Amino acid sequence: VASNKVLLRGLSMPHSPRVYQDKLWILESGEGGVVQADLKNHSWQTLTKLPGFTRGIDFIGPLAFIGLSQVRESAVFSGIPLVERLDKRTCGVWVVNIETGETLAFLRFEAGVQEIFAVQILPARYPEMLEWQDKLLMSSYVVPDAALADVPSGEMVKVGGGVK
Repeated sequence: VASNKVLLRGLSMPHSPRVYQDKLWILESGEGGVVQADLKNHSWQTLTKLPGFTRGIDFIGPLAFIGLSQVRESAVFSGIPLVERLDKRTCGVWVVNIETGETLAFLRFEAGVQEIFAVQILPARYPEMLEWQDKLLMSSYVVPDAALADVPSGEMVKVGGGVK
């Protein structure tokens, strides 16, 4: 902040400030909240509260993609509003409509991942998650980059982010 002034007071563990559509958005990690700041009045409005420690946000259109972490049980996190509000916290990525505050979708990590630190949209990419028994996965294989380097350039056609 160029003026070195405090912009807002009273937020619980603010994180990931972002300017999007000429508005300042802040994750209130200690509440599990997503807030929109009003710097003229030094206030904020909570858009939604989510079931985890909010860390990392990115936007596309009217959608916010928000990372959630499970709060580790430690003295550092005891007494924060999120821990008081929820016995069990969630880790994953939530999709929220910033015009309504409605949760539209979420990807919850049940095991193996407990913390999200950042979320980034990859424009013009189309990732897909497959079940282990999916027919597409059963008929797919990975070709190492070194092997692809041996294929004459005219033999491959670029499709999206990959090669066909």
